[in-house]
Amino acid sequence: MKKTAKQPIKTVNLSPPSLLALGFLSFISIGTILLKLPISHHGEMSWINALFTATSAVTITGLSVVNIGDAYTVFGQMVIMLLLQCGGLGFMTFAILAVLSLSSKIGLKQQIMAQDTIGQTNLSKVSMTIKSVLLYSLFFEGIGTVILTLAWMQDYPFSDAFFYAAFYSVSAFNNGGFSLFPNSLMSFADQYLITLTISMLYIIGGIGFVVLMDIKRAKRWKKLSPNSKLILSTIAGLNFVAFLLIWAIEASNPHTLAAMSIGDQALNAWFHATVPRSSGFNSLDVASMQNSSTLLTMLLMFIGGGSLSTAGGIKVGTFIIVILSVISFLRRSDEVRVFNHAVPERTTFKALAVISITGMLICLGLFSLLALEPKLNFLDLLFEAVSAACTVGLSRGVTGELQPASLIILMLLMFAGRLGPLTLAYLIATPQKSRLKHPTADIQVG
Repeated sequence: MKKTAKQPIKTVNLSPPSLLALGFLSFISIGTILLKLPISHHGEMSWINALFTATSAVTITGLSVVNIGDAYTVFGQMVIMLLLQCGGLGFMTFAILAVLSLSSKIGLKQQIMAQDTIGQTNLSKVSMTIKSVLLYSLFFEGIGTVILTLAWMQDYPFSDAFFYAAFYSVSAFNNGGFSLFPNSLMSFADQYLITLTISMLYIIGGIGFVVLMDIKRAKRWKKLSPNSKLILSTIAGLNFVAFLLIWAIEASNPHTLAAMSIGDQALNAWFHATVPRSSGFNSLDVASMQNSSTLLTMLLMFIGGGSLSTAGGIKVGTFIIVILSVISFLRRSDEVRVFNHAVPERTTFKALAVISITGMLICLGLFSLLALEPKLNFLDLLFEAVSAACTVGLSRGVTGELQPASLIILMLLMFAGRLGPLTLAYLIATPQKSRLKHPTADIQVG
């Protein structure tokens, strides 16, 4: 009897950016189907609204065209909470954890794939980093759930208080910004425990897991890495300056802080100064804020949080490296220095690329929205574009007024923002290295 030769098994080799994009698309597709099920929503739910909610949850943005608390059932809200968790931890985190559960070691290709996704430069630290991501997430979300449950038990039965607490803890730590209440957190503007707990969750989630791991390892400021020192000091500085500016600008605004006590003014100024960094909650009416505060909010949304965090934006490290590069150029310095360490030139180029690509995404999205929505206000649409591209979720109240084509534009911006500008660039254009060196050209700049 003649034996037939075995046919070789065909495998599909995907680049890390391609696999990451397909992973998020899979989560979005599954989430859309689940949210469209009759058990997930009250009344009618269109496919575009289900798709928009799933995309916003997986990209941990928080924009929504419907009231999450009223439109979706408890099952639907649990689906959204799961999508937020999956989007926050990231597709590759779950993929590598699945591999680790089957084998004690992962291959070089999988490590490189994880390295590209989580931004870790040392391949030996990839597995440890991903495990830490999961443990830190569960730890802080658990603490948030306990505190918020105790706070909400004063107004709701235990079962409702616990569910609200779990949902908001996941949404806050993952910088999702989804709310079960129609006015986000405006009803709790004077409840310090709830507001401060949620703010601490999204701030910690936005710092970055590498920095959190470094804090646990070092335990002292002097022993922290230059990266951790730079991220922590920049975040603290941005939060403090934004807090003072928001309070000073809005203190006389009768629609925001003017009617509050001094303590409530400070609390809500702090909340709004820190929330635009990637979390879409709001305790103030964003549409009623002064134009200067709106511009400051968009700048904070653009900057975002730390690398390898649940926050969006260009990231704090990108922002401060560009600022330091400008200062270094003005001082005619030969190198960019951070805490007595030189910053590689490649890092500066990378930071400039991130800012440029993100800026182009926002401009392209804004142009499309302006063409599709000529009757809507320019500032409202700009705010919407920045919020979507930087995966923040704050809105001036126009999301529900947009036509389906505009919602698709926002979904594309959210998806691109969650992938990250460099990942998106690598996905579109395959990087090529050349050994050929060209002569230099004297180009006039400035």
